[in-house]
Amino acid sequence: MADLAMGWAEWAKHDGLALAELVRTRQVSAQQVANQAAAGVARLNPKLEAVIELFDDVRTNPDTDGPDKSGRLYGVPIFLKDLGSGLKGRTQDSGSAFTKGTRIAATDPTVENYLRAGLVPLGRSTTPEFGMTFDTTTDYRGEVKVTRNPWNIAHTSGGSSGGSAAAVAAGIVPLSMSSDGGGSTRIPASFCGLVGLKASRGRVPQRLAINEYIARVSIEGVVSRTVRDTAATYDYLARVPNGGSFIKMGPPAGSYLDAIARDPGPLKIGLSTARWGRSTDPDPQVAARVREVARLLESLGHAVEELNDDAICDWPTMWRTYIAGWLSSRLIFTMMAEDKGIPASDLRHLLNPMTYRHYEAADGYDRFAILRMMNGNNTVTRQFGALMDRYDMLLTPTLAIRVPQANGPYSLLREEPLDPWLERLANACRYTMPANETGVPAISLPAGHDSGGLPIGVQLYGNFAREDLLLQVAAQVERTKPEWFGGTPLIHVTKDD
Repeated sequence: MADLAMGWAEWAKHDGLALAELVRTRQVSAQQVANQAAAGVARLNPKLEAVIELFDDVRTNPDTDGPDKSGRLYGVPIFLKDLGSGLKGRTQDSGSAFTKGTRIAATDPTVENYLRAGLVPLGRSTTPEFGMTFDTTTDYRGEVKVTRNPWNIAHTSGGSSGGSAAAVAAGIVPLSMSSDGGGSTRIPASFCGLVGLKASRGRVPQRLAINEYIARVSIEGVVSRTVRDTAATYDYLARVPNGGSFIKMGPPAGSYLDAIARDPGPLKIGLSTARWGRSTDPDPQVAARVREVARLLESLGHAVEELNDDAICDWPTMWRTYIAGWLSSRLIFTMMAEDKGIPASDLRHLLNPMTYRHYEAADGYDRFAILRMMNGNNTVTRQFGALMDRYDMLLTPTLAIRVPQANGPYSLLREEPLDPWLERLANACRYTMPANETGVPAISLPAGHDSGGLPIGVQLYGNFAREDLLLQVAAQVERTKPEWFGGTPLIHVTKDD
């Protein structure tokens, strides 16, 4: 304890903005903060398996990668998700033996934005192979690594940003990098009791090598313990370099951090806990918690109105379109293998079992199927646009299920046919995936716990480019129900080993 900047109880009380204020006022140094977060990894990572690498040079010198000392979050450590945007000179495995040891050649714009905020990349957090599920079970180095939920280590922390979420929930860092192509920010936020915003398509820059046309469903962000940390980070994340986006949205109307200081006016909110075109009902405890939040929003002056499924969109088209994009995109593995000089036949041994089954299924999509997929995207995106003309927001569960077992029914290491696995995945993710397909923003907020003591998240959809309004309502909920936010799980820096 003598080597730490502060006691763990004090550490855990500080969100990112509060920690940055300590650094700014020289009560602690950025190096002390980095060392304390690293000490948290040393204590808890053997139980959680959330972090796969610490950058030793950053522990020695937090300014190694050039975080902006004038950034509002200078000195706050984060972990870079081991998938997506990367930092020059660092390794990225993408959770796969196929791409193990990949060295990043140039820093991507989103990581540049983290650095502009003053955030200090301290290492890499776990992800399932290529982010293809929400169970963060990985096979990085010839042995299975299962990322655990700090609330109950028999359960998954979610995914695909599961390592980041576990580290934040356990109090190791106050916020961390995430990305979301089917719910991968919102799902681990829900499972770990955190805040997770998926911004509108085009709001955050894509990697240098791709754009929204190639990767229309995925967008990067953060998971955090407080709404204000998410807002403060997005004030930097929303910078898109000129020429870096097909969807030129322009900057936000104002600061997100400033926006959350004000309550929104009365809003019209649609409510749904229905099937959304899937074959099962949501878990009753999840649905009940959403209705509790609906009553809370009504008490805050908002009008909540329940929707019928068919008032939202053409669900058969929505699911046919999303799944076509989900599967057909795995054809890229052939091109990646060619670039590496690896025979495509070797992919059977290099990819996880369920990842390889996705790759086999991708071969069934021809150019006509891709055109139908793009037409379907147009249909459901316009339908969600019409819906958001009638409502300011949409309130739903984040997941249709409660937190499942780690390395359980959603693991990429399972040996079973693809169709039942994918049906199970889509049933669980019915409320997250449509936001990715249509590009509307959505945020997951903690809303208490289930009967087993595991977190339940609820989700708000917003209109295109209205992250500010989502954050305002999230902050309003946080002020009203502070006990839902920043809870202390069983595995936590403040707990004895």
